[in-house]
Amino acid sequence: MRVGVVGCGYWGAKHLRVLRCIPAVRDVVAVDPLPERRANLARSGSGLTAFADLESALPYVDAVVIATPPTAHNALALQALVAGKHVLVEKPMTTSAASARRLIEEAAARELTLMVGHTFEYNAAVWQLRELIESGELGEIYHVETARLNLGIYQADVNVVWDLAPHDVSILNYLLQGVPRSVHAWAARCARFCQEAVGHLLLGYDDPAVRAQVHVSWLDPCKVRRVTVVGSRRMAVYDDLADQERLRVYDKGPAVAPPADPSGCPTSYRDGGVCAPLFPMREPLSVQDEHFVECVLTGRRPRTDGESGLAVVRVLEAAAQSMQRGGEVSVADGDPRPDRLAARRAPRSLDLLRHGT
Repeated sequence: MRVGVVGCGYWGAKHLRVLRCIPAVRDVVAVDPLPERRANLARSGSGLTAFADLESALPYVDAVVIATPPTAHNALALQALVAGKHVLVEKPMTTSAASARRLIEEAAARELTLMVGHTFEYNAAVWQLRELIESGELGEIYHVETARLNLGIYQADVNVVWDLAPHDVSILNYLLQGVPRSVHAWAARCARFCQEAVGHLLLGYDDPAVRAQVHVSWLDPCKVRRVTVVGSRRMAVYDDLADQERLRVYDKGPAVAPPADPSGCPTSYRDGGVCAPLFPMREPLSVQDEHFVECVLTGRRPRTDGESGLAVVRVLEAAAQSMQRGGEVSVADGDPRPDRLAARRAPRSLDLLRHGT
C-alpha cells in the first residue's frame, strides 16, 4: 500500500520515518503547504515525493496519516475519505463531536478504515497497567490521577486541554474500559498568552465508580508524564519519562480501620516493597502505524477506531462547557457504547513481540 503523511512537522516527520520501515508500505509521500519543509525533505536525500496539498497527492496514495494542527483534521480527513482513502488522524480526532460523527459515518458508508492516533494505547507500559487493574492485583480502584506538564509549547489553534488532555483521556478510557459520564473542568490563561495554559479535569466514571483527575500544563518548570492508579491493595505509577522501570507497583496504603473505631480513619499504614514488572517495549508509534497498515490490508477494526476518537472529543467538549459554566457537566447522550471500548482487550506480551499489534 501507499501512504501519504499530511503535515510534516515534528510529529509528521516521525510518521514518515516509521512508515518507511514497514515492509507492507510500498511508498510514502509527504504533504505539507510550507515550501521550506518540502525543500528540507528534498535536501535530505530520502527520495520522498512531496506535495503542497492533499488534493495533488490523492492519486498516489491508498491511505493518509493526518498530522496537522487539530482545527484542520476534520476537513482533511473528510476530503481523504470522500476520495476513497483510508485515514489515520492524530489526536484530537476533530474539534467537535458533530464533525467526529460525520467522519465515522463517511468511513462506514465507504467501508474504509478510520483510526485515531491515541498513541499511548499502543504503549506496552499502559497495556501492563491495564492488566494489573483487570487481574485485581491493585484491588478495588479508588482513584486515578494523571499529570502531563511542561514549559510550552503553546499552540495557536487550541488550548492546553485540547492539546494535551486527549492523551490522558484516552489512557483513562482504556484503563477503566469505559467512558466518563461527567466532567468538571477548570483552566486558566496565564501571562496574557493566546490560549489557556493550565487545566484540571475531574472525570466521573460509573463502572468502576472512579473519579479520575487530569492535570495538564504548558506553564510548568518540570516535564512530567505520569499516571498514578491507587487501589485498595496496591498502587501503581507509570512514568513515561523514566529511563528504566517506567511502571512501578507499590505495596503501600492505609490499614483498614478496626470496626470499633467510630471515626473510620486509618490508624496505621502499610509500607511494603516496590516492584517493577518486566515487559517487552517497542516504540508505540511504530506499533500504532503497523496496526493501521494491518487494518487497512485485512479489514480488521482498529483498536483506536473512530468511536474511540469520538469518546475523547466528547469529553473535551464537555470540559469546554464546564470551563464556561464553572461547574460539572454531564457528557451528553450518544457516547460510544462502553462495551465497545471494553472489548479492546490489551495485547499480551507475546503478541507485542510477534506483531506489535
